[in-house]
Amino acid sequence: MLTRYLVIICSVMYIMISSLMGGVTVELADGFDFPVGKPNADGYYKARGLRLRSPVHFGEDWNGKGGGDSDLHDPIYACGNGVVTFAYDIRSGWGRVIIIRHAYRDPKSSQIKFVDSLYGHNRKMLVKVGDQVKRGQQIATMGNNRGMYMAHLHFEIRHNLKIGMHRNSVDRNLTNWADPTAFIKKYRKLKAESKKQSVPTKTYPEYKGFKGL
Repeated sequence: MLTRYLVIICSVMYIMISSLMGGVTVELADGFDFPVGKPNADGYYKARGLRLRSPVHFGEDWNGKGGGDSDLHDPIYACGNGVVTFAYDIRSGWGRVIIIRHAYRDPKSSQIKFVDSLYGHNRKMLVKVGDQVKRGQQIATMGNNRGMYMAHLHFEIRHNLKIGMHRNSVDRNLTNWADPTAFIKKYRKLKAESKKQSVPTKTYPEYKGFKGL
């Protein structure tokens, strides 16, 4: 009898935790591509890379080879299969930002892992929170944050799913952050799987600021 009650209690707790954390079933990533000039960043160059010491830069800046605002309105693509967990205009130094959560199977360990990819300074967003996206699907157009910068894409990949827009809430190391280009090259091609994977979605504070596509 005691065992039965323990099973029931554990089941209820699991349901409650799952509800609080959120969750959605997505297709595993079958690889990762560059978010501009798909799939190989043709016509673009990396103007700035990841730097986890001062002056800190948490990701990469991608610019068109034409210079200036020649790449304004260019398409931005999802780097892999996943689900949109953030798509808001937060203005300040960011403008319109999209975060996509990805699940993938590490070929070395065979374990399922998760990462978030972030796309900043978008001119127009073509997806909303909850949308599931495919690798290479257009999700936005390149912007300049209302003229604050020359047009470019700020692109990040994070191992830590709790960061959201609170980048100073975790340590500056490769446990929390990934070098985007190195990550993409490492997991460029992964085995396609028909089985879907449940991923948590409510892992950072909900944003309640500016909205709009």
